[in-house]
Amino acid sequence: MITKDQIQAIYKLYPNVVTTSNDVAYDANGNEVAYGLQAVTAQAEADAQAVIDTKASALAKLTALGLSEDEVKALVGA
Repeated sequence: MITKDQIQAIYKLYPNVVTTSNDVAYDANGNEVAYGLQAVTAQAEADAQAVIDTKASALAKLTALGLSEDEVKALVGA
């Protein structure tokens, strides 16, 4: 079974995919679309890392402006 993050990666990597059901992707005509699970997994991992990196960058920038880490966390609800 593929994860929600992997499904999002399928849509990102295979723009002709319009829907998924379980582990199967389909185009607009209902045809099955083959996808590479390794590529999908790598994309999902890269997307997750990008979110982590963006949060870390924002924290660093706000800290550089003089806010404490606790103040930043209070602002972003972390």
